[in-house]
Amino acid sequence: MNLAVHGLSGKILDADTYRDPVFEEVMPKKDKDGRYEGAGGFDFVMANPPFNVKELDKSKLLDVANRFPHGVPSADNANYLWIQFFWSRLNDTGRAGFVMANSAADARGTEQEIRKKLIESGSVDVIVSIGPNFFLTVTLPCTLWFFDKGKTRGPRADEVLFLDARHIFHRIDRAHRDFTEEQVEALANIVRLWRGEEPEFVTQSKTWLEERFPGLAYGDVAGLCRSATRTEIKDQGWSLNPGRYVGVAAGEADDEDFREKLEELHEELEALNVEAARLHTAITQNLAEVLQ
Repeated sequence: MNLAVHGLSGKILDADTYRDPVFEEVMPKKDKDGRYEGAGGFDFVMANPPFNVKELDKSKLLDVANRFPHGVPSADNANYLWIQFFWSRLNDTGRAGFVMANSAADARGTEQEIRKKLIESGSVDVIVSIGPNFFLTVTLPCTLWFFDKGKTRGPRADEVLFLDARHIFHRIDRAHRDFTEEQVEALANIVRLWRGEEPEFVTQSKTWLEERFPGLAYGDVAGLCRSATRTEIKDQGWSLNPGRYVGVAAGEADDEDFREKLEELHEELEALNVEAARLHTAITQNLAEVLQ
């Protein structure tokens, strides 16, 4: 389908999306029990939410049944509130793409149960591991999550594509990385091949893709991508960590467990640094008030 965009408009709001009913005009009407019914919702959601938000007053969450349909996690962590919020705002064919902390892919307890329900819905589409240094202010690695509610009625409803892109990057300097246009195109085309779609080439990524996917037909590539069934994901404790499925390329050291543990510790250290900075600011302000 080709879309011609003749003009764009937008609305930017300063709001608390957990408690304020913003953009509700896009959602369908509610029935007598307060649940949405009929058509409505967003075609696309793209977001970069804050990772591992703690001390959130869950008693003040708005519209829990509709916004967080798989339950409110007991953990003091807002990751699975964000994840469900994005999922619940989509229409029946809507797609979402968002950045998430690595730890969310393997979180246990009530978060694992929520993740299980999302996977069983058939709408978890693609999960991509990204290496460190892609953010300007923090160095921690991250994971890209993609939902596709239209997939639940297609041949891939029982599958999730896992991509390990931690070894794919362009180094800007010692502390910063990004993707080149060729790398973005190549990763997007892997997804297109998996979906049975024609790849799209604007840059010079075709040779790279043909070397890994002969005949430009999708196939699992060790160390790069793997299409896993729901049963395989269940056997991994409903994990959405690409490292558990993709494996390592021939000739590479099998140090995946060490790498994953190191990344978990790295993420925890970044969170502690953020909290330390917040406490330092609060203490400084309190001292200033006392000494006035």
